[in-house]
Amino acid sequence: MLVRNYWMSLVFPLALAACGGPDAAAPVAAPTGGPATGASAAPQEDMGTVLATVGDVKVYSKEYEQVAQRKTPANGDTLSPEERKDILQKLIEEKALYQEAKTRGVDNDPKVQKVMINTLLRQEVYSGVRNSDFTQEELQAYFDAHKDEFVVPEKVQIKRIFVRVGPDRADADAKGLAQQIYKDVTKDPAKFGDIAAEKSEDPYRRRSGDLGFVGRDGKPGIDTSVVDKAFGMNVGDISEPFEGGGGYNIVLVANKRERVERTFEQMRGSVLRKVKNEKYKDLYEKYVNDVVAKYAVTKDDAALEAVKVETPRHMGGPMGGPPMPGMRGPGELGDELGTPSAEGPEGEPGVATPGEE
Repeated sequence: MLVRNYWMSLVFPLALAACGGPDAAAPVAAPTGGPATGASAAPQEDMGTVLATVGDVKVYSKEYEQVAQRKTPANGDTLSPEERKDILQKLIEEKALYQEAKTRGVDNDPKVQKVMINTLLRQEVYSGVRNSDFTQEELQAYFDAHKDEFVVPEKVQIKRIFVRVGPDRADADAKGLAQQIYKDVTKDPAKFGDIAAEKSEDPYRRRSGDLGFVGRDGKPGIDTSVVDKAFGMNVGDISEPFEGGGGYNIVLVANKRERVERTFEQMRGSVLRKVKNEKYKDLYEKYVNDVVAKYAVTKDDAALEAVKVETPRHMGGPMGGPPMPGMRGPGELGDELGTPSAEGPEGEPGVATPGEE
């Protein structure tokens, strides 16, 4: 139980940072103590009175109140003296575990450091930005200047069977195999997915050849000839085999979505999110630059060159962005710590719905 309480005290702030922005409920104060320990950045006078001291760490009344408010009294009315003492004892246990973890270097764990970073940024950067900071006129002006960003683009759902050309298969052999597969799928188009799952030779085979909804700008890893071909077809059409991307493709257009332009009122929440996230970025960059300037930094370029890095293809996209409140779904700016969040209800930061593949 003691270990569970400790890890919950570490993980809880990160969970909040990932699921909401500064408008969300504030996390329970982290254990307070010495410098660079992940302690709450709030001054001690804001923490209330000292209720207990555990080694070098104190338990303050404000932290106690936050925990006590979430406990349901056994009598349904008020906490009994025993229940109040039990809450304090649990906090004492967590402070002891916190100090033991720090002594053993747990704060050197990159995951723990990310918790500390997210908590720090929530307190020092993102808490100062509110929805009410942005006027209707400011949001409207942003929408007018970025209308293309709020358009739902035309998309087509592509299903494909791919026959690869390679060292072990000549072009003519691949073309012949593709022609035979084409005959099979045109005899019974309903079996396209089953045949793709059996015959296709690309990663989408496990998805019965479904590439998902794709815009005219294409999709990473998919040859442009496939996308161009699909946009020239009608729903339900099956293409004859054509060359592209190192092999022969047979394409089925499963569905289409037309381009949709939306009004400011429809997109007000999204506009607010974008404007808010730009503000987050500006504040983040200034804060980080100021913090880094406080420390002497040395770099070992030779050691850096010696590090071997293998980057999986599917992990493309910008790295090193600010760990903003919330996470984005696939296909949008994002990294491990999370980048600007999607809006939740009423335009509040929240977790985005994964984007279409």
